[in-house]
Amino acid sequence: MKNNRLTAAVLLIISAAALAACGGGRTEDTSAVGSAAATESASVYESEPASAEGEGSVEMNLKLTINGEDIAVTWENNDSVKALFALAGDGPLTVPMSMYGGFEQVGDIGQRLPSSDVQTTTSPGDIVLYSSDSIVVFYGSNSWAYTRLGRITGKTAGELSELLGGGDVTLTLSVG
Repeated sequence: MKNNRLTAAVLLIISAAALAACGGGRTEDTSAVGSAAATESASVYESEPASAEGEGSVEMNLKLTINGEDIAVTWENNDSVKALFALAGDGPLTVPMSMYGGFEQVGDIGQRLPSSDVQTTTSPGDIVLYSSDSIVVFYGSNSWAYTRLGRITGKTAGELSELLGGGDVTLTLSVG
């Protein structure tokens, strides 16, 4: 009898592991995640394109351009953004991005960054770190475990779709 229970427990663990492995692919989910932690933003770093008068960013001056266009971003205050800032401080960090799933652009940063992934439902304009080594910019929505990096400001969902949804883009991060 004890062997039957042990066998059943082992089979249950193996089945659970197999089911978890099957769910490892990225899928679009339009349902909202109810966790306040997943949707709250601890943003303190803003970066806006410099104006003709020379006004620029405040706090951390991490500048984002997509296909040569300066993009205003409110950056998160976390170790991942600080690591990006350090990388960009060594010279512009250029990331070739590829369209994925009809709702995001994804690009390999070239090295692993610190991450603190949380289940998140994204919206157009969100910038996240995926798998510790890829930056993702959304022009649609998805639900997955990400580390928030920032949010594009000053662009509508339609403008983001036009900017990001027409083909692969080049993202550049620089300091200054």
